[in-house]
Amino acid sequence: MTSRLRRALPSVAGYLDQRIVRWRTGTSEGQVAVLVALVALAVVILAGSLVTYSTFPAPTFVIPLLLGTMLLRYRPLLTLVLFIVVCVAVTVTNEYLRAVDAGQPGITGGRISTLVTMAVVATLVLFESSRHRSGLPGPLGEAMLVDLRDRLQAQGVVPVLPEGWSAQSAMVSSGGTQFAGDFLVANLSDDETRLEMVMVDVCGKGVAAGTQSLQFAGALGGLIGALPPLGLFSAGNDFLLRQKWDEGFATAVHVLIDLRTGDYSITNAGHPPALRWEAADRDWVVDGARGTALGITKLADFHQTTGTLGVGDALMFYTDGVVETRTQDFTSGIEWLRATAGDIVAKGFDQASRKIIKQVTAGDDDRAVLILNRTAVAVAAPVSPVSPDDPAATHQDA
Repeated sequence: MTSRLRRALPSVAGYLDQRIVRWRTGTSEGQVAVLVALVALAVVILAGSLVTYSTFPAPTFVIPLLLGTMLLRYRPLLTLVLFIVVCVAVTVTNEYLRAVDAGQPGITGGRISTLVTMAVVATLVLFESSRHRSGLPGPLGEAMLVDLRDRLQAQGVVPVLPEGWSAQSAMVSSGGTQFAGDFLVANLSDDETRLEMVMVDVCGKGVAAGTQSLQFAGALGGLIGALPPLGLFSAGNDFLLRQKWDEGFATAVHVLIDLRTGDYSITNAGHPPALRWEAADRDWVVDGARGTALGITKLADFHQTTGTLGVGDALMFYTDGVVETRTQDFTSGIEWLRATAGDIVAKGFDQASRKIIKQVTAGDDDRAVLILNRTAVAVAAPVSPVSPDDPAATHQDA
């Protein structure tokens, strides 16, 4: 008997795993399986209630109702609700008949209250389910949105850089949510010689800015590396103009750097100016690149600056939430950032972006800081290819 059970357990586990996967994909088969399980639970409660009402009172049917709200789409949920309504009616009627047979009052305030409460709960459950515009139950709809966010944010993770370079970033949303209007898109060429990054701040706050940033991040993520900087910004500008959002503009800054020589170009589209750390002078210098924000006009004007990073030098990019607050204007904020970041990186670049973010006064805007610094001169590539498992191929963490 034990051996049979051991052989059966993997089959049962596999069957349940398939049902869960089908439910997560929102298929009709998965929904039917969940509906059958919840109907079976309601039948068990009904049987228990008919035997001993004190142990399984009518409000116990709230359990399958709530589970149905989380697991079922609207139409299967409607079927479950109608079935549970019938079960509650049978349960209450049975108790009414028992009371009458025992010579007790059949209609009581408690039974009326139970019927009204269950009717209200059923109505609220159906109303809430009907408001799910995705057509999926709440957890599935949220899982889909979070998965989309994770896939798009993966484009913003700075790749592992070759030896001699280090990059770090820190972002904090204004409301503490996982969706923000600030995002980063990065791309490292296949030969690991060119790094391209774009920091974007989508106008607006809250859910609207979060969903718009997800959409815009997907668009830029599909173009970065395929277009030159000016072409990328022109395409991004056209994309925003086509969306016709109420607040349909965004600021952005683009950096393209040759990791062999340290040569870089910065393109700015209405974004706060980049800062360059001069290791020799131990000071942050304001970059001169300026431009028109994306999504405002078809004839946007973007300016570029160029330069070369030496060993110990760095570039810092940030959003306006870092330098602007209710008590601090833009210009004063940049000076504050230069002084604060100067004190921090003077002691080393380790966790510098997070340390800067912690120094920023919390406000009602998202905050992001990105720092790219050169730690050593790039070593010429060897003649023979290096195996990925060779210790010499180890990259520095970004």
